[in-house]
Amino acid sequence: MSTYDMNKQNMQLSPKSVVAGAMGVVFFLLVMNSFSVVGAGERGVVFSQISGIKDITLGEGLHFKIPFVEEIIMMDVRVQKSQTDSPSASKDLQNISSVIAVNFHVDPDRAHKVYQEIGTNFKERVIDPAVQESVKAVTAGFTAEELIARRAEVKDKTQASLTARLAKFNIFVDELSIVDFSFSSEFNKAIEAKQTAEQRALEAKRDLDRIRIEAEQRVTQARAESEAQRLQRETISPILLQLRAIEKWNGVMPQVTGGTMPFLDVKTLSGVK
Repeated sequence: MSTYDMNKQNMQLSPKSVVAGAMGVVFFLLVMNSFSVVGAGERGVVFSQISGIKDITLGEGLHFKIPFVEEIIMMDVRVQKSQTDSPSASKDLQNISSVIAVNFHVDPDRAHKVYQEIGTNFKERVIDPAVQESVKAVTAGFTAEELIARRAEVKDKTQASLTARLAKFNIFVDELSIVDFSFSSEFNKAIEAKQTAEQRALEAKRDLDRIRIEAEQRVTQARAESEAQRLQRETISPILLQLRAIEKWNGVMPQVTGGTMPFLDVKTLSGVK
């Protein structure tokens, strides 16, 4: 037998070999499509080509599925961030522009319901509208000035409202922050003018208080001096005058002519008028 005939015989495969090879490929594909891994921070949603979304949620790990019939869809249940622009109006009809940041996560046990009812695009479908409605409902209960002065209270009420709204969709709110809170330019100018007027009024009040205190101090000082003089006059006695005169006398008698004893003026020596 020639070399050509030997090679031709080797190239001819038996039907059994072809079937065995085909079955091996099919088996490999079946094995590869029979398992799926749910990663950390995820949940698996089982979708069946026959019955649709199954009422179960798969946890982290390796899971079996029916090949070519079932598909496992991954849902992220970790904390995610969403930022929403929310125009609204205050109680006194001032226009408000706010930016709200929300940290949220999907209920891990109800991930299949979230996918079935909303899908994976829940920010645009649920979160943004809920944020805008919550902000409008809360700001309508405060005047523009109250929104500035009571910002923490506004934030807490908005978060409580949003939490209640998103809980219906199996989405939990972890934290809400008011990133920006701005008003119209006309309102900002009015606030600035009011603050300037209040500052000037406060300075004027301080000046009046200072003048009043200084006047009271002068009156008190005058009264004290007057009282001291009165007490001094009441306590002066002939004996006190003599003592003061003796304290001030230098011991020299006045020089006079004649035989009479010179007269010492006690009041003059004591300095009392």
